[in-house]
Amino acid sequence: MLSPDGTQLACLAPVDSVLNIWLGATGSDRLEPVTQARKRSIVDFVWTPDGRHIVFPQDRDGDEDFHLHALGLAAGATRDVTPFAGVQAQVLGRSPDVPGALLVGLNRTDPHRHDAYRLDVATGKLELVAENPGFTWLPAWIADRWLQPRAGLRPRDDGGLEIHVADGSAWRRVFAVDAVDALTTSVVGFSRDADVLYLVTPAGADTAGLHALDLASGRQRALAADPDADIDYVRADPHTRAPQLVGLTKDRMRYRVLDPAVQRDIDAIATLGRGDPYITAADDADTRWVVRLEADDRPARYVLLDRRDGRATPLFEAHPRLATHEFARTEPFSLRARDGLRLHGYLTLPRGGRPPYPTVLSVHGGPYDRDRWGFDPHVQWLANRGYACLQVNFRGSTGYGKRFLAAGDKEWGGKMHDDLVDTVTWAIDEGHADARRVAIYGASYGGYAALAGAAFTPDVFRCAVALAAPTNLVTLLENAPPYWAGIIPQLRRRVGDPETDAELLWSRSPLARAHDIRIPVLLGHGRNDPRVKVSETEQLVAALRERDIPHQHVIFEDEGHGLVGQANRLRFMRTAEAFLAEHLGGAAEP
Repeated sequence: MLSPDGTQLACLAPVDSVLNIWLGATGSDRLEPVTQARKRSIVDFVWTPDGRHIVFPQDRDGDEDFHLHALGLAAGATRDVTPFAGVQAQVLGRSPDVPGALLVGLNRTDPHRHDAYRLDVATGKLELVAENPGFTWLPAWIADRWLQPRAGLRPRDDGGLEIHVADGSAWRRVFAVDAVDALTTSVVGFSRDADVLYLVTPAGADTAGLHALDLASGRQRALAADPDADIDYVRADPHTRAPQLVGLTKDRMRYRVLDPAVQRDIDAIATLGRGDPYITAADDADTRWVVRLEADDRPARYVLLDRRDGRATPLFEAHPRLATHEFARTEPFSLRARDGLRLHGYLTLPRGGRPPYPTVLSVHGGPYDRDRWGFDPHVQWLANRGYACLQVNFRGSTGYGKRFLAAGDKEWGGKMHDDLVDTVTWAIDEGHADARRVAIYGASYGGYAALAGAAFTPDVFRCAVALAAPTNLVTLLENAPPYWAGIIPQLRRRVGDPETDAELLWSRSPLARAHDIRIPVLLGHGRNDPRVKVSETEQLVAALRERDIPHQHVIFEDEGHGLVGQANRLRFMRTAEAFLAEHLGGAAEP
């Protein structure tokens, strides 16, 4: 991230295997660490618009009760500016028009909802600027350029979503979508005068397009759309706040320019090298952009583009020690599922060896997310050990329109799982995968899918690896963290309602079919996971032990949902590597 004046560059890089913030002059190869995280990595940060502080969130051992810490660059000291036990803090907004402040959300008064506060970063003073009347969508608040919470997102009990704007001391509804459109609707932000709200939504179409909503008249104007893919990136002019370009991804990411003023910049970016370019940062004057080049077979490269003269300056490689290594290539593919639905995915084949290969089906989490083309260290690790790696955006994944998303409603362990099996069948029929040596591997929803593969279709897979996996869909939904209140109606619609669909949810739970598991299983979980409780793994382990089913499990005492610590990640990967080598026959490195 560039400093507001563009003279300094901050990035995340490890110190003794823990991610910290490093800082240096823009364009220099001499960056130095400026934070002292020793146990838990810093994974995000933001500059204050005056350039005097960098603010970053950190939780304790994965509990997701994030505190905001402010690093004063002059003194080099870090302070916890939201030191409240059991409270989750969020950065809601920053603006050059309010240079020393941030808008932050705190669920101090109600764990289900975040009130909006203005934080004076230098003094640490917090001023309540808006109490939350029921805006529990993520994000809940949208601020104007003066850091006033001007709009709020309120979920409905039926799964729909409403947008309200401030109207004096009250809130006025200006936009609403039903449950089908809610997950593909998001707010981009206000125009500079706050008279127009830009949002991405289907608005009667299948795919989500960019629209401008006039708040006085209620009129809605379409700005950009694509019939095959949702718009998933919008860049706005930091001065006018009008959208300049959009990005969308079907197989690969591509831009569509809306403002001719940036066409020359996009043309310059296209000449920077092979790979998909992502604009990741800019200075407040918008004269310099940081561009990440994402290729499939090399770690990301970062380039500084000076928009004034078109000059591009290389900044650094994300992993310079790997710059000369020859990695595997990743190719998009598509297939028809058994019911005719078109699926898109990515295939990575190992370098060397002969097909058919031992294969790992890697299932993404969410599930309301997607896999993308690019450099995936996890995939490259598997390919290096001799495995073909399959990734598929099964129904219920995002990016392909609301009908594709809705095709996964109440299909956890059903048609969503059929899509995974159909992908394996496709890879076998194409000659890529060895039918006798296929593993299923994933985390979160991907971990659930791995266990569903072990329980529902054990003849398809030789073994399963699951991290942070739900095993009982009833208890998963009953034990959601309080700050998920806004998405619970959507989950009940798309996964199932424990009150009315308990039988369906139980029948789709790997725990209910533990007696059918007859392939080896590896499970991992963070003790402090607030989203998928560790009891989800523990109850399946107890069932496997009772039935003497071969399994391994690892509990990480200082982790939450997923693994942040490098030592923990490497421990699980070492375990998984030996596990896969034993059952699929790939390589295992010491």
